[in-house]
Amino acid sequence: MAGMPYGLQAMLKDGHKHLSGLDEAVIKNVEACKQLSKITRTSLGPNGMNKMVINHLDKLFVTSDAAVIVRELEVAHPAAKLLVMAAQAQEQEIGDGTNLVVTFGGELLGNAEELIRDGLHPSEIIEGYEKAMEQALKWMEELIIPGSESLDIRDVAAVADRIKGTLSSKQFGYESILAKTCAEACIDVCPKNQLNFNVDNVRVAKIIGSSLHENEVVQGMVIRRDVEGTVKHAKDAKVAVFGCAVDTSSTETKGTVLISSGQELEDYSRGEEKKMEEYIKQIAETGAKVVVSGQSFGEMAMHFIERYNLMAIKISSKFELRRFCRATNATGIIKLGRPQADELGYVSSIDLIEIGGTKCVVVKQNDKTSRVSTVVLRGSTENAMDDIERAVDDGVNAYKALTKDSRTLPAGGATEIELAHRLAAFGRKQTGLDQYAIEKFARALEVVPRTLAENAGLNATDVVYNLYAAHANGETAAGVDVTHEAQWCDLQAKESIADVYLVKWWALKLATEAVCTVLRVDQIIMAKQAGGPKGGGPGGDED
Repeated sequence: MAGMPYGLQAMLKDGHKHLSGLDEAVIKNVEACKQLSKITRTSLGPNGMNKMVINHLDKLFVTSDAAVIVRELEVAHPAAKLLVMAAQAQEQEIGDGTNLVVTFGGELLGNAEELIRDGLHPSEIIEGYEKAMEQALKWMEELIIPGSESLDIRDVAAVADRIKGTLSSKQFGYESILAKTCAEACIDVCPKNQLNFNVDNVRVAKIIGSSLHENEVVQGMVIRRDVEGTVKHAKDAKVAVFGCAVDTSSTETKGTVLISSGQELEDYSRGEEKKMEEYIKQIAETGAKVVVSGQSFGEMAMHFIERYNLMAIKISSKFELRRFCRATNATGIIKLGRPQADELGYVSSIDLIEIGGTKCVVVKQNDKTSRVSTVVLRGSTENAMDDIERAVDDGVNAYKALTKDSRTLPAGGATEIELAHRLAAFGRKQTGLDQYAIEKFARALEVVPRTLAENAGLNATDVVYNLYAAHANGETAAGVDVTHEAQWCDLQAKESIADVYLVKWWALKLATEAVCTVLRVDQIIMAKQAGGPKGGGPGGDED
């Protein structure tokens, strides 16, 4: 019994780690989250810097989109992971505002660390933060721009104005072009009940060459591949979609054929030919002019498809095949044979055209019947177009948020400064220790205008001071003017840029909840990791 371990060592397996107390657990957690926040912070706003992230598969990302950065960094620290989860929740809920969640969360934790070092208990800080969040969300409703609740969701110009703010933080200088493109694509596929709008119905096709000014919206689909046969155009055509291969060898069961003479072999081949011709003839008799397969086309099948003057397209991705069915209102058929009338789709025109040296099949629907629209993006490099695609994705998500709630808030840090101004006064009236936490919450809100100013090369202290002065004089819409022209400006009046209310609401809520979860942790107990010894690598033992 003499050598028996005691305490936690006796209870847990060898190789575990145990961190407890303020210094070891809480402060270390806060430190990890602050480091994560520092990474994304410089990417906030229109002048945000790009990050070059190389993931574990050696894929390169050059982007200022915080959602991609935190996803590809593969954060291992458990507390920092909580902040990443909050950012991912924001991405799934709204599709925008992830940077605000991480940046604001890191700032809140940094301020909480100061209070902990001053002797406050984490539970008092949590209480103050939660009280400040409730108050901030309540006041946010008072800051809504008058008239923003009445938006015609099908008016391209009005919608483009609303989503311009979201896009300007991703592609500064091109936000007007992209906002119009996104608005057109979204309105094309918006169903009668706007709440049923599906983000997946707006697709992006990236084709290298030309410039961003050559973007266009296609009502339908753009498939980046050549057609299989010689028929390259079809108009007002019925479409048959097969999930299986259009080939002779695609039988459902396997069998062995014993052939004893040359005549039998010839008859067998002729029978196969006959069967194939019968299948293609049946498809042609239904009036279909286009055959789409999710797998391959056999040579014999192609021979008869050409004879009956049909157009053949191969779509190897099953997800793309499903979208094609949605775009043409067709039903995917799993067995080769005559399609029923209700299984056939319809397309206004289907053409093979060359865009910048890339052959593309363009499927168009003229009379608003398509449930899929495609944004054709042009650009100089793959990385640049990937970043534009992420901006378009944010624009589409902002449209989805507007279909639920079209209200907007003043942009450029105006909302945050106004809330900070009010919360500072609110905190001074409190009698308990939570007043210090409320004051720190108000200070943390300054991070948005401060960062916008820093990223634009302005003196952040002067900018925040001038904003406070403007808000004290009743200018509730005063935000950071990143163009250096004035000390502050009303971005809604100057450039019709505003923030979507739902984005801000969820960002503040998720960031505060994640921070409170991190502060509630006072011990970290890590079991020994599974798996054998690590393989020999740089500095490792090769034997």
